[in-house]
Amino acid sequence: MPPRRQPTARQARLGAELRKLREAAGLKATEAASLLGVNSVQMSQIESGIAGVSEERLRRLAAHYACDDQELIAGLVAMATERKQGWWEEYRGVLPNAFLDLAELEHHAGFRWDVDFLHIPGLLQTEDYSRALFSYVNPEFPKGEVERWVEHRMRRRVIIDRAGPIPYVAVIHEGALRIRVGDRVAARRQLGRVLDISDADHVTVRVIPFDLDGFGGAGSAMVYAGGTVPELDTVVRDGPNGPAFIDDEARLARYRTLFRRVEAVSLDAERTRDFIRGLAKEL
Repeated sequence: MPPRRQPTARQARLGAELRKLREAAGLKATEAASLLGVNSVQMSQIESGIAGVSEERLRRLAAHYACDDQELIAGLVAMATERKQGWWEEYRGVLPNAFLDLAELEHHAGFRWDVDFLHIPGLLQTEDYSRALFSYVNPEFPKGEVERWVEHRMRRRVIIDRAGPIPYVAVIHEGALRIRVGDRVAARRQLGRVLDISDADHVTVRVIPFDLDGFGGAGSAMVYAGGTVPELDTVVRDGPNGPAFIDDEARLARYRTLFRRVEAVSLDAERTRDFIRGLAKEL
């Protein structure tokens, strides 16, 4: 397969996982390259996501690495062989690649958890809320560019709005619900959107109220996307240059623990709906 100019986060993740398997087996890259009949440069390209790998070659590597985790192998095969371009490719060269990578990650996720303290999670945002947010954060953007960002964010909602949606849990701090990113009317519509989607069987929305004692978890904001197996999960956190993708096992375990902690202290789904209805009446 010809080398790629710039791999997506998903392609780079596949290469990184193959490198982990090789290193766990105690083998050098030259040994793996010899097995595939390629040179060390080509092997490096496979492990960096610059070059693709076929299912036959991937399974050959897994066998040579003595990996007998069939679910993990199947997940890696899916990453290697799914080459259909998604809707997000329409925005390549228009939006930063990291945001396209996020849409691709969500598309392939088996479940999604969000924790947010300052803003309504993107999958729950209305157009008005998203537009006000992008306009404020990027005042130099012309209107047309703002609309492209809004459109992209609205299209990302497909994973919970479509037929056959993924399970979704959002833990939102009261502060995010109270901050009026737009005007009063937009704020009321935004709370209505959260209430409406929270009625869906596959969606759970929970709130952390201001008056919760002993809460020190305000730094645990995250997007957690489930892979086909836990080893292929991904955490996404906002960074100064856009979304940052986290996939090493130790940090994934830490974020799973953090999520369970904030989930445990949040209001349950029914009390959350009552809470949001109360906020809406104040507007």
